[in-house]
Amino acid sequence: MSILFPKVNKPREWDYRPIYYDEEKEARKEKLARLHNHSMRDEYERRKREREAKNKSRLGFWLALLLIALAIYCFVL
Repeated sequence: MSILFPKVNKPREWDYRPIYYDEEKEARKEKLARLHNHSMRDEYERRKREREAKNKSRLGFWLALLLIALAIYCFVL
């Protein structure tokens, strides 16, 4: 069995543990992450409001066009 499927050793795993812990650097990283997430959420909500406003104006246009078409149709008959 070992002739067909020879045993291949796995490579050694690399287990790196940092020696130093920089508390200020970690605090900056967390603050930046919170700021980044917050600004992305604000941007998403702003764009969502813009899309909703655009959809409402588009709906108003089609309703006005439908009313004009109905008025023309009623007056012609």
